[in-house]
Amino acid sequence: MWTTALIVALHTLAAIVWVGGAFFAYVALRPSIAPLEPPQRLALWRRTFDHFFPWVWIAVLALPMTGFALVIGTFGGFANVGSHIHIMNGFGMVMIFLFVVLYGGPYKGFTDAIDKEDWPIAAAKLKTIRRIVAVNLTLGLITSAVGASGRFW
Repeated sequence: MWTTALIVALHTLAAIVWVGGAFFAYVALRPSIAPLEPPQRLALWRRTFDHFFPWVWIAVLALPMTGFALVIGTFGGFANVGSHIHIMNGFGMVMIFLFVVLYGGPYKGFTDAIDKEDWPIAAAKLKTIRRIVAVNLTLGLITSAVGASGRFW
C-alpha cells in the first residue's frame, strides 16, 4: 500500500511541477516582462526555459511511468479504471506530444536565434512556443481537475 501512495505522490508532484510552472510562466512571468526591450526579454525567456525544461522532461518521463504503474499494478489495467483515467491518459499523451514538438522545433529555433542575436526570429519562435504552452496549460488544468474530481463522478 505504501508503494501506491508513493507512486501517487510522485505522479501528483510531476503534474504540479509541469502545470504549475506553465501557469507561472504564462500568467505571471509573461506579462511582467513584456515591457522589457526584446533582447533582454528574449534572453530572460531563454534562461527561464533552460532552467524549467529539464524539470518538464522529468515530468514527461515520470507522469506516464507512474500513471501506467498505477493503472496496471493497482487496478489491473485500463479496463478496470474510470473514464477520468482514460481522459487523463489521453490529454497527458497530447501534452507530451506537444512538448516534444515544442522542444525539437520552435525551442530549438528560438535558442539558435538567441545565440545569433537574431531578435526578430527569436521573437517569432517565442510566439509559437507561447501558443503551444497556452494549449498545454489549458489541457494540464483540465487534466488536473479531471484527475482530482473524477473518482466522484
